[in-house]
Formats: sequence, C-alpha cells, structure tokens
Amino acid sequence: MTKRVDLNSDLGESFGAYTLGMDKEVLEIITSANIACGMHAGDPLVMAATVKMAVQNGTAIGAHPGYPDLQGFGRRNLAMSPGEVKDYVIYQVGALEAFARVQGKRLQHVKAHGAMYNMAAKDYKLALAIAEAVKAVNPDLILLALANSEMVRAAKDVGIKVAEEVFADRAYNPDGTLVARGTPGAMIHDRAVAIPRVVRMVTEGKVTAINGQDILIKADSICVHGDNPEAIDFVKEIRKALMEAGVSVEPLGNFI
Repeated sequence: MTKRVDLNSDLGESFGAYTLGMDKEVLEIITSANIACGMHAGDPLVMAATVKMAVQNGTAIGAHPGYPDLQGFGRRNLAMSPGEVKDYVIYQVGALEAFARVQGKRLQHVKAHGAMYNMAAKDYKLALAIAEAVKAVNPDLILLALANSEMVRAAKDVGIKVAEEVFADRAYNPDGTLVARGTPGAMIHDRAVAIPRVVRMVTEGKVTAINGQDILIKADSICVHGDNPEAIDFVKEIRKALMEAGVSVEPLGNFI
C-alpha cells in the first residue's frame, strides 16, 4: 500500500497593516492550510483573503484557533479553564467555517496554535476541551494533533477523527514530545539531516530522539513553515524527497 502524508502550514497570520509570512507561495506547495482565526493573529479581511487563496490552489482548509493574545502571538501560556478554552475554540472555528462556506467549501480540520497546542499536548483536560469544541461545531472535522500527545487520546475518547502531526525542523524527546525551543539542539537547521529524517518518520514510523534513541511516531501530516524564501525551498525539497520515496502527498481528508 502506498504511504500517504499531508503537508500543513500555519497561514493567515497577518493582521491589519502588518504582513507575516509568504502565504501565496506556501499555498502552492502544501496540501492543508491552518488559517488563523483572529485571536492570536489574523483578522476578518485576512481570513477571507487566505480562504479564497486556499480555494484557488485546491488546498484543504483548517481552522487555527489560539489564545486571545495578539501581543504574544498566542505563544504565552494563559490560565484559562477548559470551559473557557472550549468556548474560544468554538468561536474561532465557527468564524473560519463561515468564510469557507462563503467560498462554497467546508473545513477539513482544526489545529490549535502555539501555547494552546503545546499545553494541550500534555494536559488531558485541556485537550478534551478542544476535542469537545471540535465535535460540537462539526463531528466530521479532523483534529490535527501532536503525535503521541494527550490531544490524540482526547480526540479518540470523544469519537472524532484525529491526524497525528510531526515537525520537519524540531527535535524530539524520548517520550515523543518536542524538545523545548531554546534548548540546544531543539531546532534542526541542516536540510541534509532534516529531510531524510522526515522521510523516515513517514515511511518507517520512527525518529531518532535527542538522546540518540529511536522512538515510534505516527506521521499523518508534516508541519512546515514558509516565512521566507529559504523556508519555501525547504518545503519543496521535502515534498520532492517524499515523492521520490514513493510517498503520496495528499490532504488529510483523503485518508483520515
């Protein structure tokens, strides 16, 4: 059976007069777009424009909800209760769903952003709140979750589809979690190391942790970034290497 994998990227993170990322270029090479919903980044105009570009490129559309933290770009841990998080996720997913509907499309998935994503990866109650929010809006949506995380368990417990996500440029701990940013070796900058590593995660279901130990990992989707021309070239190289390894690069909705 042919291996299949999705390429996703966080987009629509411009705001007002401020432009962030190279969304147009990224949308030409990824298969799923995680579009900011106005809390950590984005605004109605940016949301509408990004959804329209995704539709024009045939890219699957996903909501990218985060904490209400424009100043911190959603990367600061907020002390919100699971109930509050659930309502904020419902609010954001519903907003992006409306823009997709205007373009005659449906949402494919939901992926939490930044601190919300990282906290839910370890906090089951928070993960459950996100999964319940997704189910409440639309039980057919896929939750895009960090591989081996509490979000995967929560999605399965509430009975929604879940896709496990890996990162092309991040190191892993032996327990399958990501090595914290700022830790030596947390980011993998050498393409000669990163690309074969990504291919192995997809084809073999394994990755070498930061301590040298091989661990099992499920790679349904690969998170890539496109905030500069070099990053765009990196994504193109990843896609080429996957295809040369016999992997079919497709949107999540085709196989989850």
